[in-house]
Amino acid sequence: MSEQASDLARRLARDAEAVCRRYLSNGRRQGRYWMVGDVRNTPGRSLFVRLKGAHSGKGAAGRWTDAATGDHGDLLDVIRLSCGLTDFRDVADEARRFLALPRFERSFAAGHRGSSPTGSAEAARRLFAMSQPISGTILESYLRRRGITALHGTGSLRFHPRCYYRPDAYAPTEVWPAMVAAVTDLDGKISGAHRTWLAPDGRGKAPVDTPRRAIGHLLGNAVRFGVAGEVMAAGEGIETMLSLRRVLPTIPMAAALSAAHLAALLFPISLRRLYIARDDDRAGDGATATLLDRAMEAGIESIALSPQLGDFNEDLRALGVDALRAALRIQLAPQDVARFMELNA
Repeated sequence: MSEQASDLARRLARDAEAVCRRYLSNGRRQGRYWMVGDVRNTPGRSLFVRLKGAHSGKGAAGRWTDAATGDHGDLLDVIRLSCGLTDFRDVADEARRFLALPRFERSFAAGHRGSSPTGSAEAARRLFAMSQPISGTILESYLRRRGITALHGTGSLRFHPRCYYRPDAYAPTEVWPAMVAAVTDLDGKISGAHRTWLAPDGRGKAPVDTPRRAIGHLLGNAVRFGVAGEVMAAGEGIETMLSLRRVLPTIPMAAALSAAHLAALLFPISLRRLYIARDDDRAGDGATATLLDRAMEAGIESIALSPQLGDFNEDLRALGVDALRAALRIQLAPQDVARFMELNA
C-alpha cells in the first residue's frame, strides 16, 4: 500500500464508526464491531469491521473481515467497493471529501446520533461557537439588501465564512458562507441551529437546492430577538421577524423557522399578549389558527398580524417601510403602538 493510501486508511480508522454509518448504513454496531452483510452494504451479519483497536497490525481499528467469503481489507476498500469505484484516485477523492467534514458533521452525514436521541444539540452549539458576529460580513450586506437594517439585538445570528453543505448523502461536500442562527429554549439554552447558505457576494442565497437547513431540537423552540416579557411577536422566518423590527424595534420576537414549529411554539410563563406574524399561505393559515387556539387555552391574548403580500419581508421590500408601518399600526393593540412602534424610522 502506498504512503498516501496508508495515511488515508489511518485517518479513516480514527472515525471508523462514522465511516461505517456512512458507507455501510444497512449494518449496525454490536459492541466493538460494525456488522453488515457484505462490503457492498447488503443487510446481514457476515462482515464485521473493528471499530476500536490498535493503529496498525493485527486487531487494528478499521480492519474488516467477511466470514462468509474470507475477504478482508481496510476502510479504503469499504469506500471503493460500497461506492463501486475502480480508480484509486476516485477512492482517495471520496475519502478526502468525507474527512474534510468537521467531526460532528461527519456523524450527521452518516446518520449517527450519538448517545442522545439526536446528538445534534451539541453540534449546533459547536457550530454557533465557531461562527463570528455579523458586523462587517457579507451576512450584514445580505440582510441590508433584503431591507433589514435594524440589526440591534441580533446576537442570536452569526456568520460562518466556510460552512459545509452536502446536497445529499452521496454528493461531494461544498463550502459556502452562511448565516447561522441559534435556536434556544425558554431558558435561553441553545438547542439547535439554523443555517442559511449565501452567495459569496452576499447578493442572495447560495445556488443550492436547499439553502436553508436546521439541526438540533427545534420543536417548541425558536430563534429569539430580545427577551420575552408580557408581550411578544412570533412568526415563521428569521427575515420575516427582522422585517417587523424595522417598525417595531423593541418588541421581543421569535422565529420558529417553519409553520409546523410555529404552531408548536412554547409560551414564556410571563406572556400575556402574543402577536402572530402569519405568512399568507395555507401552511401559515393553519399554524396561525393552531397557535391562536393554544394561546386562548393558556389565557394569553393573541392577535394575528397579516401581510399585504406573501410575508412581511415581501411587504418591506416591495411596498416600503412607511407602508409596512401603516399596515401594522391598525393591527396592533393601541397601547402597543405607543409602546413599541417606531413612528419616525
